[in-house]
Amino acid sequence: MLLLLLFLFLWLTSITSTTSSLSPTYNAIYCPNNATFESNNNTVLKTNLNVLLSSLVSNATLGGADSYSTFMGFGSTNAVNGIVNGVFLCRGDVNSTMCQNCVTTAATNITRLCPNKTESIIWFDECMLRYTNHYYSPTSIVPRANLNNGKNITSSKLDIFNGMLLSFLDRLASKAANLQTVKQFATGEDNFNLSISNSSVYGLAQCVNGLTSEQCEQCLVNASRTLLTCCEGKQGARALLAWCNIRYDSYKFYNTTDDSSSLPPPFSGKNKSGSKTRTVLIVVLVTGSTILLCLGCYFLIRRSAWKKYKTLMRENFGDESAALQSLQYSLTTIEAATKKFSSENKIGRGGFGEVYKGILIDGRQIAVKKLSRSSGQGGVEFINEVLLIAKLQHRNLVTLTGFCLEDQEKMLIYEYVPNKSLDYFLFDRNKARLLHWFERYKIIEGIANGIHYLHNHSRLKIIHRDLKPSNVLLDDNMNPKISDFGMARIVALDQDRGSTNRIVGTYGYMSQEYAMHGQFSEKSDVFSFGVIILEIISSKKNARSLLSDGDDDLLSYAWKQWRDQTPLELIDQDIKESCNYSEVVKCIQIGLLCVQEKPDDRPTMASVVSYLTSPSAELLFPRELTGSMHSGILQKMVGGGLSSTSISTLNEISSSVSSAFSASA
Repeated sequence: MLLLLLFLFLWLTSITSTTSSLSPTYNAIYCPNNATFESNNNTVLKTNLNVLLSSLVSNATLGGADSYSTFMGFGSTNAVNGIVNGVFLCRGDVNSTMCQNCVTTAATNITRLCPNKTESIIWFDECMLRYTNHYYSPTSIVPRANLNNGKNITSSKLDIFNGMLLSFLDRLASKAANLQTVKQFATGEDNFNLSISNSSVYGLAQCVNGLTSEQCEQCLVNASRTLLTCCEGKQGARALLAWCNIRYDSYKFYNTTDDSSSLPPPFSGKNKSGSKTRTVLIVVLVTGSTILLCLGCYFLIRRSAWKKYKTLMRENFGDESAALQSLQYSLTTIEAATKKFSSENKIGRGGFGEVYKGILIDGRQIAVKKLSRSSGQGGVEFINEVLLIAKLQHRNLVTLTGFCLEDQEKMLIYEYVPNKSLDYFLFDRNKARLLHWFERYKIIEGIANGIHYLHNHSRLKIIHRDLKPSNVLLDDNMNPKISDFGMARIVALDQDRGSTNRIVGTYGYMSQEYAMHGQFSEKSDVFSFGVIILEIISSKKNARSLLSDGDDDLLSYAWKQWRDQTPLELIDQDIKESCNYSEVVKCIQIGLLCVQEKPDDRPTMASVVSYLTSPSAELLFPRELTGSMHSGILQKMVGGGLSSTSISTLNEISSSVSSAFSASA
């Protein structure tokens, strides 16, 4: 009897565990508020929906474990006033029993969790099921769900990790899209070798059957890019879309029975273990000897130049010299990094000198801004920028790595930002298509946060005075970084505004009070930010000839569309179908508020950040723009109020070195 009871217990336990293992893991549901129908008044649609779901469940039971039709099913039905179509997608590595169970569970719960809807999507770990009465674009990122595992990557190498992660997910997307089989499904793993506990990364990518290779890959690439805004710095995350899904994590969350879909490593070697060991040993010895030799030479040079450095630092920086000593680089170090400023390392030229790409001995990439010896203004901007940026630390500001002051050379060393500047993408028809709306909104938020930090949260209150797209750099993850602080002004924390006789900046981004009277304040930067917002939305430059007549600039056009209640006419046509209209309209309203002619009518950057981050924020209605700034500057020029130097300032000196800090074309 005891043996029989033990057998029954084990049998029940096995059944329970099997049943539990077949229970799908719920992730999310898309249940739009604007897609509700009255079940009593639309029985045809409700009936068709029930028939469709039953058909999808039936299709999931067809075929064996090796049949692709088991994993993917389509169904549709239509009648008068009630058209509905649907699809299910089982994960490519689950068996037929799990697929059937998941689709059945999905069909049962989708109408329970999201009742009386004309469209809905439910996502589980093992499958996805959706129905709709209209068509979803295969490459659209809406609707979607983004999830993460809640675990953060605690590493100073986060930016490197993000870059390697995007490369890994792009390879997964390409593999899944180009498989010569019915199911577009791929898994893979990689080790990023970053000396952190979660360097091993596993990934999965899959598309619904029926997409072309191009549609599938674009869907997966778009999905992976949404992870940059929702889940940056997480050990694991996923993007669930209507036509595809992509996921990564720090553990192997998928089955590996199907080798054909696994992703090969990016590099593979064929040497035998003995040969590998000898090669590694030689590399270590040579590298170690080289490093020791370089370190020896470095310290000898530093020792011999120490007195000269201290003298130069005291002459140029006074009491600040001690705090800045850790940022010093010797001329020898910079020459080695830039191959003695070779032409192949030159990546740009700005108003005060040339910019070179360099690689330090520790592997870090840098951008070296070498000031021209003949530029009298360059020395002033050099001292200003070193003292200023050395005290600023924010993810949306370019990082000053150091400087060099030796042998009459003045150089600023910045982090190297590979994706060029915002204007490089924004004002080129083909490249602008690469900036989807979610990336543009992320850039707007990042710029706002950076300016807000300068105005309110840094140890000093800083007015940038030259904000424009060419001074906004984009890193590996398209995060914006404000650059070029040579024109910036420091004001007291309790000071609201200042004035100057030297007007610097770029016509089209300067506020009226600054361009005409030299009065600058936080609201001057707010005006420039408003122009940038409208340019990001429209991919059009706010530029016109000083001698032109009429309201032909971007600000006047934006106001007309707002006044006529057609603000969506301002949107770049290439992103119009995929953007979030409510976000766009909000940004247009913020932009118009920021470019109000009276400084007091413009919001503070603290208010702008609040508007962008709070969906329920109430915005004021912008006043009409009269265009008086344009005519005022023209009258001042004709009347002799602006010198030729000032006119040059408006049109030429605004060329910024910062756009050259990024990679060359």
